[in-house]
Amino acid sequence: MKFDLNKIVRENIAKLKAYSSARDEFEEATANMVFLDANENPFQNGVNRYPDPKQQNVKELLSELKGIPTDQILLGNGSDEVLDLIFRAFCEPKEDNVIFLPPTYGMYGVLAALNNIETKEVLLSEDFDIRVEETLKSATDASKIIFLCSPNNPSGNAFSEEKIKAIVEGFQGLVVIDEAYIDFSGSESWLEKLTQYPNLIITQTLSKAFGMAGIRLGVCYASEEIIEVLNRIKPPYNVNELTQQRAKERLLKFDEVQDEIARILKERASLEKSLESIDYVSKIYPSDANFVLVKVDDANKRYDQLIENGIVIRNRTTQALCENTLRLTVGTKMENEKLIEALKEIK
Repeated sequence: MKFDLNKIVRENIAKLKAYSSARDEFEEATANMVFLDANENPFQNGVNRYPDPKQQNVKELLSELKGIPTDQILLGNGSDEVLDLIFRAFCEPKEDNVIFLPPTYGMYGVLAALNNIETKEVLLSEDFDIRVEETLKSATDASKIIFLCSPNNPSGNAFSEEKIKAIVEGFQGLVVIDEAYIDFSGSESWLEKLTQYPNLIITQTLSKAFGMAGIRLGVCYASEEIIEVLNRIKPPYNVNELTQQRAKERLLKFDEVQDEIARILKERASLEKSLESIDYVSKIYPSDANFVLVKVDDANKRYDQLIENGIVIRNRTTQALCENTLRLTVGTKMENEKLIEALKEIK
């Protein structure tokens, strides 16, 4: 099936001329230049100037780490802004629809409602896998995007390459693969297949494995054509100077990130082993993420008991296919030991 981006972009977005900021119009900056173009406060304090609207230095570091050209990278104020831009660029309010596969990341539904886009939900299978035939059959001519969260939140598992491939090749619209937890998975990122599929968008984040949830930096990888459309509608200075500085510092210390990932994976395995001794834990779901989903006898009761013991986890019992489940983030060795001790003590 031949993918035509021109049929996906909203008509008003295709005609839109992007706002041109002062820093867009003049890029050849040197230390000795006098900048009187952007109505900034002239007194230097490290953040008195507007940030680079293209975040070029951060993109160059990501390009080196991921092997993706900078013109195929978009940065956002967290992945949520990236996802919102995708909705706004490609989905016509009150006309188009998107498809997602519960249980999954809740912001897909929130952003669809915010943008007045109809949603079609196709439940995952009982073992949290993609039902390919049902998913593709749910699509209509107005279906613009399918969202796949892999590794999935809250189930923790990564979808098989074969089933993701069937969705990407069988759908006429865009397929967004949310890889927020990919660094904790044994499965390979779909970044390596980006050039094969013009309808593929991959989102990642610095919030999880890179340990930078506080700076709010989401990353989008796609074709140059898709990125150009998203750049057209993004706010000119959507990623602030402090975020860019901290991101650069962290990306230059990738060995430290790798070490932390290894420690989290070791703690995840230890946590899973310890959970086997809790008699009211009936199932521990396989995880490719930095959390573990477990099925218990009474999720509401166990959640309240853990709160009373000073431990905050996530009760997922209201989510599809997740009755009486708790989502446990992998913490430090000490935090995980406190969690297991509390689980053993509560009645």
